Amino acid sequence: MDIYEPARTTPCLGEYDVIVCGGGIAGISASLASARAGAKTLLIEREYLLGGLATAGLVTLYLPLCDGFGRQVSFGLAEELLRLSVRRGCDTASQPAASWLRSGRAHGDERFSVQFNPHIFAIDAEQLLLDSGVTLLFGSSVCGVRTENGRITHIIVENKSGRGAYAANTVVDSTGDADIVRLSGEKTALFGQGNILAGWYYQLRGGEYELRIVGACDAPDGDETLEHPRPLIDRRFSGLDAAELTEQAILGRRAALNDFLSFGALTPSHAMATLPSIPQIRMTRRLDGISCMDDSDMHISFDDSVGLFSDWRKRGPVYELRFSAMHGSVVNNLICAGRNLSNTDAMWDITRVIPVCAVSGEAAGTAAALFGDFAAADIPSLQRRLRSNGVLLHEDDASVRP
Repeated sequence: MDIYEPARTTPCLGEYDVIVCGGGIAGISASLASARAGAKTLLIEREYLLGGLATAGLVTLYLPLCDGFGRQVSFGLAEELLRLSVRRGCDTASQPAASWLRSGRAHGDERFSVQFNPHIFAIDAEQLLLDSGVTLLFGSSVCGVRTENGRITHIIVENKSGRGAYAANTVVDSTGDADIVRLSGEKTALFGQGNILAGWYYQLRGGEYELRIVGACDAPDGDETLEHPRPLIDRRFSGLDAAELTEQAILGRRAALNDFLSFGALTPSHAMATLPSIPQIRMTRRLDGISCMDDSDMHISFDDSVGLFSDWRKRGPVYELRFSAMHGSVVNNLICAGRNLSNTDAMWDITRVIPVCAVSGEAAGTAAALFGDFAAADIPSLQRRLRSNGVLLHEDDASVRP
């Protein structure tokens, strides 16, 4: 039987210009951009570690900022965070190309990407946010929103202190699951094919600290141009059900252990070093926004472009990030970043990764600091601000960048 709870009063614990929900790469970027634009910013994160899948999920591959032919297309925070991830040294298993470390540019076939240490990156990103004036709230799950006249007025959270609300002028949804989009009544869409099982982990073997990629990232079904990995099990996961996520985490750890033992028993020179602390789910739910980006939009210029990114899976394609794919029509002070963008499934696989999360996070955080109504946002003003921060908006800009 259902249980009916009595009405309750939820205390308002603070007021902010911008509230960013979700502390993955998109949330880090949005919070930095917002705070640097002068907005009083709160970042709410469910875990006690920043970075999301990139750190807690051990997906430690900072994928390319370039088009694969020596031309960098993503700048701004996308590059700043890449360099932050390796400023204390590189992952021993995958050194970055020495050429771009020396010159700051990609060259030929060496893509501008890196594998990084998740723990150091998370700590350095945390300090960067604190130094920028962002207020952090860890261990807090957003459980509701208060809306009035087409605006979110408060974000409601639950944590060790209980239940509380925070007032906001604008809100960035960087949860990865479009949780705020759903709670606010905006239109959403689901990733229909589901996620395959993954069990990535780190091991120490023969003196090396090694990322083991057990299972693989998803590629949309039906795309014959991409290699589709053989699944570990004949099962897909939506990533939106608590019991299912629990099972996925258990199965992923079991797969990791089986892989580890395939190299031999535990010894002083062979040890399992790090397991992910969150489920390794890639695509779940997203915004169904004003516009919907597709992978066929390569090399197309848009008037509302707020960033530029490449296809991590293949050389050549370059895309512009559309501002109209970052917000909906129901709530006028909510903007999305990261995996929540309005895409087709084929494009979703391109935009869900670290560089695009950083590009969209910077655009979202900047817009959130500048405007209170995203449907009426002054796009040229936003574009000028992004350009002043080193962001490229159109592919023609990249071809003349030194």
